[in-house]
Amino acid sequence: MYNSSFWLTAQDATHLHVHDWRPEAPAKASLLICHGMAEHGGRYQALGHALAKAGIAVYAPDLRGHGLTGREGLQGHFADSDGWNLVIEDLRTLNHHIRCKNPQTPLFMLGHSLGSYLVMSYLMQYSCSVQGALLSGPQYLRTRLRYRLARLIASAECWRQGQRGRSKLLHAIIFRPIQRSIQPQRTIHDWLSSDPAAVQSYLHDPMCGFMCTNQLWLDVFDGLQRITPLQNMSQIHDQLPLFLFGGEQDPLHQGSRLLDLASALRESGKRSVDVKLYPGMRHEPVNERGRARVFADIIDWIEQQCNNIQEYPA
Repeated sequence: MYNSSFWLTAQDATHLHVHDWRPEAPAKASLLICHGMAEHGGRYQALGHALAKAGIAVYAPDLRGHGLTGREGLQGHFADSDGWNLVIEDLRTLNHHIRCKNPQTPLFMLGHSLGSYLVMSYLMQYSCSVQGALLSGPQYLRTRLRYRLARLIASAECWRQGQRGRSKLLHAIIFRPIQRSIQPQRTIHDWLSSDPAAVQSYLHDPMCGFMCTNQLWLDVFDGLQRITPLQNMSQIHDQLPLFLFGGEQDPLHQGSRLLDLASALRESGKRSVDVKLYPGMRHEPVNERGRARVFADIIDWIEQQCNNIQEYPA
């Protein structure tokens, strides 16, 4: 197995840092991982190792404002304008790079939390460029009202502090209820995983747990409003295989809102939507005590899709 990293130049000349884990033999499939908010691609090393050993090449970029890519710009900040679309195009650039490096090899995407919404947004435009997608820890709110209210607060904070300001108010409104839902609480990040070692690693990582800028929050709320309507979900190719998974004890989606997303995707016409909730797990199944079981399920699902590859019209 090979483990390395490289830099990729985005369409606007931004330098994107990418982690990769590759098998020694030619890969039977490739996986592009889109990480969540306030973390980075390097946190998926254990998953990358497991998949590479199973013959799957893994690529995990540090998104704009995150990881080593973030050190090239501003941590916790996509861009001053059009940040969501820029990240989508970054994923498209990396998708093209992977397909050039691994021709005739099935390519899948995995998005976690914020990354799951970015992957959904990507699929609404570029379903034909992948053979399947895995969504980790997403939730679904059928009404966009909550996102609109949150965007109003973010807009007010942007006016008060500026685009690059970091609102303690906004951060508290979004995260404090989630953090307080885990009792007894050892740290404010216990909601991420029931594994104390995984939480401790997150706490000690200087590239994790930072506050994001007001503009990034505006980008996120705009993106969430974009992917919520069923008519927009219908832009994802109906035959594209999807696998939604998460922890039953995740205070973000609480299990039920992940199932709501699966139902909405089916209602929008998706014909292949698999779902799995892991008992006892929280927001990050790939960093849980039973992560080996999660890794095995991801590998099994990808291998199953490889045996039934379809080409989708652009």
